[in-house]
Amino acid sequence: MKNPLFPVANLEGDTLLKVQEFEKTLREETGEEFVLIVYQRKETNDK
Repeated sequence: MKNPLFPVANLEGDTLLKVQEFEKTLREETGEEFVLIVYQRKETNDK
């Protein structure tokens, strides 16, 4: 899904580590592989 209002987020540092840790937690709890995709809401002037 490609939506110009919600581009894929560019995560770095602690934020990226938190997402990776959550993926690991899900894998350990379920035995399944997960890849989380984070979208960032793009601000618009339409209100």
